[in-house]
Amino acid sequence: MTEHSTGPAGTPQPLGERVENRSQRPDSPAFQQFMASQWAEAAPARTERLPVADFAAARRRRISERFPGERLVLPAGPLKVRSNDTDYRFRPHSAFAHLTGLGLDHEPDAVLVLEPVEEGAGDDGGHHEATLYFRPLAGRDSKEFYADARHGEFWVGPRPTLEELRASHGLRTQDLSALEVAVTKNAGPTELGGVRVRLVREVDLNVDALVDTSRINTGVDLESADALDGELAEALSELRLVKDEHEVAQLQEAVDATVAGFTDIVHVLPAAAGHRHRGERMVEGAFFARARTEGNDLGYDTIAACGNNATVLHWIRNTGAVLPGELILVDAGVEADSLYTADITRTLPVNGRYTEVQRRIYQAVLDAADAAFEVAVPGNRFRDVHAAAMEVLARRLESWGLLPVPAEVSLSPEGQHHRRWMPHGTSHHLGLDVHDCAQAKRELYLDGVIEAGMVFTIEPGLYFKAEDLAVPEEYRGIGVRIEDDVLITQDGNVNLSSALPRTPDEVEAWMTGLWHAREGADPS
Repeated sequence: MTEHSTGPAGTPQPLGERVENRSQRPDSPAFQQFMASQWAEAAPARTERLPVADFAAARRRRISERFPGERLVLPAGPLKVRSNDTDYRFRPHSAFAHLTGLGLDHEPDAVLVLEPVEEGAGDDGGHHEATLYFRPLAGRDSKEFYADARHGEFWVGPRPTLEELRASHGLRTQDLSALEVAVTKNAGPTELGGVRVRLVREVDLNVDALVDTSRINTGVDLESADALDGELAEALSELRLVKDEHEVAQLQEAVDATVAGFTDIVHVLPAAAGHRHRGERMVEGAFFARARTEGNDLGYDTIAACGNNATVLHWIRNTGAVLPGELILVDAGVEADSLYTADITRTLPVNGRYTEVQRRIYQAVLDAADAAFEVAVPGNRFRDVHAAAMEVLARRLESWGLLPVPAEVSLSPEGQHHRRWMPHGTSHHLGLDVHDCAQAKRELYLDGVIEAGMVFTIEPGLYFKAEDLAVPEEYRGIGVRIEDDVLITQDGNVNLSSALPRTPDEVEAWMTGLWHAREGADPS
């Protein structure tokens, strides 16, 4: 027999309500009346316009030029469940963040709508008027204030009012309850006089359902509409290929915090080397503390990979020991409050000194990175950066006697033998996403011409797995990657992460200096 949980007076309790059984919230009229009384006046609304507002407005104007006469819908996304009734910290979708300037964690369920108007009559002379649909802060006389664990101020703290968002970010604001009408009014096939709606899909399933239902009801072909939505995602991604001044400043802020995080890692290495089971977790934890104190969070899960774990490209388990005599590869980035992230990798000798073989491999990777820097300049193509690094690595592998063919053969499209030990790309764009601009067309990304204002990584590596019988035993179990974040300028490039030592001599001196400053601690 199936048992049914019961509510007051023996009535069956709906399954969806049972998650609240633990809360034991009072609900008497006396409690509600008392709860709504005797609160201090709210602080005056902030009225200053933030610097990001002008940059976000310029971005919206550029996307408006691409899609005149069409309604554009960009959801921030909902909260996401981590376990039962607990959520992950909220992070808005990057396209939403880019066009609003909003970051942090206070706008779950919000939606930005760019409403078409007469050409040239919109915001800043564009073709759209932008409105942010947002859940306003509930009053302290409402039940939401104390009873809503996802949105209530008593549970999750205050959030901006519509007036504050309007002032700080220069956006029209409306209560989220008005979204359905805003998205669906006059929507339909353009040949019948309707307004075409483009949506950033798979961000908020409720908004997807709202748009799809409207399309079905008005006779819009769903397959064609999906293609139009894809074009919007593509355009929004390509909009971020060249960064504006605000974005560059935020990326530098994230990089600077990340450099400090690597200093924290060196400080913790002696203790990590003494923890024989989870030393990698100690390294990961030291960096995470920096990310949370100086930024919003990690830009991505930290890779803290010692020994053979460094040959696993996305090793994020970080369950291994940190052993003197081995290398530890750390790939980590702080995400700033603006949501822009750094992405830096260093491969450090646990005891502060590279062995002869480790130094040989490290120097090869460094030389490949330097070659990539040489061609990362305006006018060259993005793919040239990778090609320059591969040229160096293939010839170095040949000189070590590891390639089964000459370097020229390996470098040919029909060869690629050297990629056994360097299977990933050398660069990717960087910004709001660690792998930014991912939906951009191939001809603008991989085949694209490098322009001033682009920011991308340079990160060659060599990975010799412990079980790799194609290399001598002395190479096995060693993984090396060096990764820096690069801003393209009018006449070349700038290494945003240059404050972090790169050469083997610099790394050794840096580590030794930090340990000596801490009473000579040394994991060897």
